Amino acid sequence: MQPRHSIIEIFSTFVQFEGDSFSCWATESRLRRSMESYVAETPKDTRANFWVIYWYKCWQLPQSQCLAQQHLTAYLQECCYWSSQKTAVNLISSQYQVSDCFQIAISQVDKVLKGYNPSHSSNLNSYASIVFSNAIRETLRQMREVDICTDWGLLRKISQRRLEESLLNLGLSSETINAYILVWQCFKTLYIPTKTANSRQLSRPDEEIWQAIAKQYNTQNNQKVNPQILEDWLLSAAKAVRKYLYPRPYSDYAGELLDNIPGSEQESLIDAIVAQEAAQTRSSQQKEIQQVLANAIAQLEPQVQEILQLYYSQQLNQDAIAKQLEIKQYTVSRRLTKAKEILLRSLANWSQETLHISVNTELLTSMSAVIEEWLYNCIK
Repeated sequence: MQPRHSIIEIFSTFVQFEGDSFSCWATESRLRRSMESYVAETPKDTRANFWVIYWYKCWQLPQSQCLAQQHLTAYLQECCYWSSQKTAVNLISSQYQVSDCFQIAISQVDKVLKGYNPSHSSNLNSYASIVFSNAIRETLRQMREVDICTDWGLLRKISQRRLEESLLNLGLSSETINAYILVWQCFKTLYIPTKTANSRQLSRPDEEIWQAIAKQYNTQNNQKVNPQILEDWLLSAAKAVRKYLYPRPYSDYAGELLDNIPGSEQESLIDAIVAQEAAQTRSSQQKEIQQVLANAIAQLEPQVQEILQLYYSQQLNQDAIAKQLEIKQYTVSRRLTKAKEILLRSLANWSQETLHISVNTELLTSMSAVIEEWLYNCIK
């Protein structure tokens, strides 16, 4: 991937794929004009993080949220690409490629911005990489679960609410949706797999079951619908569920994303300078946070420190750590959890004593993400 160098490019260009490889940076003209006007009014030595903080503050304001999110989405393109490539390399199946992972991850930008806290996190890229990687792994896990299900297995697993949402997503009439749900209810009532059968790999019901489904459906609906039509309806329902739950990623992300970017009025230079001063304050606080966490780590038992190092630096799983240290896996799990609780308590106390911040559930959640990021990046 060719790196971007200028501030204007970093906040106005988007990854384009050719097949499954990086092709080029596509410039969105309105974002480029926006950045050009802002850059012209700020000191020449402003760096990327200055603009990250500036646009993040704008994102928090309803009147400028859309434009700010577009600029920050552009900024996160490289982070998203490398997170996607790293995840794709480790996939057992080749069905999902880098471009697929990229589209899954970049759709999480809103989640990244909602969870990001500049006062705690070292930088947006580090925080986003964790969110992107987790989103890719979880989405692909769920997609594989759906992919390995036969249509009949999927229909037995799906809830009525999800089925109804899937059918509504196709724009079907209420009459059609009600008919599909009724035949699905008949199917679930009459087609009960044996206990030894793999529920994900259910085969097509036999003809006797289909006749029973048709009989029950026609009795409840006062119609004469033959089994073949009912089977077609259920297959259509299964297809709707797959499409609704896990739509396949699309490739031309930048074009669709940027079609409706609104114009924006230029903010004053004072706003930018205020943001710059705030960024300097945050930098100082971040150093303090890192020291608080480092001190807390130093006070842990040597074996707990070793477990953290193996887990976060060497990225061994709990079973591998247990084998290497000759302890039980559940002991590794408990000590990891306990260590993170100690770090969280230390950071919460520091926030109360230094920043005079009232600790609540939302803040603790944000702090947990900061600690996780710090452990991945700083444990040696």
